[in-house]
Amino acid sequence: MKEDNNLKNIAILGSTGSIGTQALEVIRRNPDRFRAFVLTAQNNAERLIAQAIEFKPQYVVIGTREKFEELQVVLHPHGITVLCGIDDMCEIVTHSDISLVLTAMVGFAGLKPTLAAIKAGKDIALANKETLVVAGELVTSLAEKHKVKILPVDSEHSAIFQCLEGENMAAIEKIYLTASGGPFRGKTSEFLSTITKKEALKHPNWVMGEKITIDSASLMNKGLEVIEAKWLFKLDVSQIDVIVHPQSIIHSIVQFHDGSMKAQMGLPDMKLPIQYAMAYPERIPNNFPRFDFIDFPGLSFEKADKKTFRNLDFAFNALRSGGNMPCVINAANEVVVAEFLNDRLGFLDMSDIIEQCMSEVMFIEQPTLDDYIETDRQARVYALELVTNRKY
Repeated sequence: MKEDNNLKNIAILGSTGSIGTQALEVIRRNPDRFRAFVLTAQNNAERLIAQAIEFKPQYVVIGTREKFEELQVVLHPHGITVLCGIDDMCEIVTHSDISLVLTAMVGFAGLKPTLAAIKAGKDIALANKETLVVAGELVTSLAEKHKVKILPVDSEHSAIFQCLEGENMAAIEKIYLTASGGPFRGKTSEFLSTITKKEALKHPNWVMGEKITIDSASLMNKGLEVIEAKWLFKLDVSQIDVIVHPQSIIHSIVQFHDGSMKAQMGLPDMKLPIQYAMAYPERIPNNFPRFDFIDFPGLSFEKADKKTFRNLDFAFNALRSGGNMPCVINAANEVVVAEFLNDRLGFLDMSDIIEQCMSEVMFIEQPTLDDYIETDRQARVYALELVTNRKY
């Protein structure tokens, strides 16, 4: 099926997650502009089937083999081709009819299909920040080589991207990534030592998946965004700062070398940056709720507490170290967040284990893709060993 001149065919990697479902909502509201051409999920077959029946993609990909036959039986009568596994996913994103690949998978798993899409010349709407955290230099150099746009979907990076439209990148003095502070803003380490999973999953402003919500509570999400920003905008670590902005109205700020500043504002709604990336370079209308200054008479800002929320400091240190160190903290973090969500680890223990992994996993100054893969494996193994050896 060839792409209609007025219809953009989109592959959504991770369509059953928070970003993926919101991207489909954008498509649902704009059927004359976008078509879901490929939908993928790791193991949520039930939701993937429902999405496929509604949106009628050309292909779906399920990550787990045990769900493959079920999808084939249900979706074959609808004329939908069912594929399975990471290799099929990496192959299908190269399809000639795809014009944009939205990478909304969680974690390191998003790296390989993103690289495959870039090598095939597909523009990337990037919601999988771990891709740039783990292998930012590799990903951005490949994007330049293949003349591929990387369009950020994270609200903070989308804000920076929008502020830089029409600007000279050399004029950037500093960028400020804003953070809500999460549910534990202003709390002490003593308080954090006793918090529960249920408490950590209550984000004050944003509706997100479990993993990113825990990352937000620990400020690791902001740390990963710092690393991502370095590669997206070709910045030095000294040009990146984080400020806490509890209202989540200003999504990020660019300061230029003449002292002027630009900020992008709006209500905290991920559909806005998703739509911007999908429609770029156009701005298309929508009926999402609008910001009203009267509802927000005061916007406040605070310094980020790197002493209590050590993950943010770890990320800055990893960025200064370079090499495979960001890969180490990403892998260790994925492990400890999963263990915390399984009630096998305390909230503060997550940072302890990440710090130990940074000290013990072998540092590689100029890693290859194989080095990143091996670093990811080693860090996960070591982090799991540390979890297992802790007594509760």
